[in-house]
Amino acid sequence: MSTASRAERWSGQALLAVLAIAVVVPFLSVFLASMQPSGEPVVGMAWPERWSLDNYRQAWTVAGFSDLMRSSLLIAVGVVPATLLLAGAAGYALGTMRLPGGDGVAALFVAGLTIPVELIVVPLYFDLRGIGLTDSYLGVILVEIALFMPFGVFWMRTHFRTTPASLVEAARIDGASSWTILVRVLLPLARPSLTTLGVLVFMWSWNQFLLVLVLMQDAAKRTAPAGLGFFVGQNNTDVPMLAAGTILVMLPITIVYLLFQRSFVSGLLQGAFKD
Repeated sequence: MSTASRAERWSGQALLAVLAIAVVVPFLSVFLASMQPSGEPVVGMAWPERWSLDNYRQAWTVAGFSDLMRSSLLIAVGVVPATLLLAGAAGYALGTMRLPGGDGVAALFVAGLTIPVELIVVPLYFDLRGIGLTDSYLGVILVEIALFMPFGVFWMRTHFRTTPASLVEAARIDGASSWTILVRVLLPLARPSLTTLGVLVFMWSWNQFLLVLVLMQDAAKRTAPAGLGFFVGQNNTDVPMLAAGTILVMLPITIVYLLFQRSFVSGLLQGAFKD
């Protein structure tokens, strides 16, 4: 038994090492390319002879990343809190209450996970244009909230369904309302799950490309990924500067993950090991 456990442990560590290499090597390759002199052809993972941030300064100025980052941040700040609030409330209701048709509503949210953005982006454009919400931050925020709600409700419903029913019953015996139970009893316990969901929603919102490209025709309101797409089209021969732009777009997600790493991993493990 010990030999088998040791073999499983080594195989698991080997798999994690391979996955880590698969993630780190492309990132390292892009970073090293971004440190090469501007306009120089890049082959493989060449080590720069001289380290410089000139490509980052040039990419930031040429692509106008200050405006692009502000647009992406504004949308993400609107999407993440609203998604957490709505998904938490819906997950609480569907996970702890016996609602008429509750299982059917939950099934509809699960079915929403199967709808690709490419299938709905064109109808969404015409719908939003009809009510004057194209080229609008509000329009993109509302669409992204709706887009992320199926997973958010599924995630939070799963968390609340695994919460001990005795906690809810004890609070109700003490006379607590449903809102009080959610805010004072369940939400503090749900912090890791909410943090994990928040990081995922921020990542998805920040990385949205096609949706923003179609709904946001105004160049002044483009987000970072959409702006990077146009930047690549205009400077497709300058690989070091393109690599610098890619790193700039990736940086906010990396910072958010590092800030919430412990809670993010805790939320994932919490969901994985609960019965």
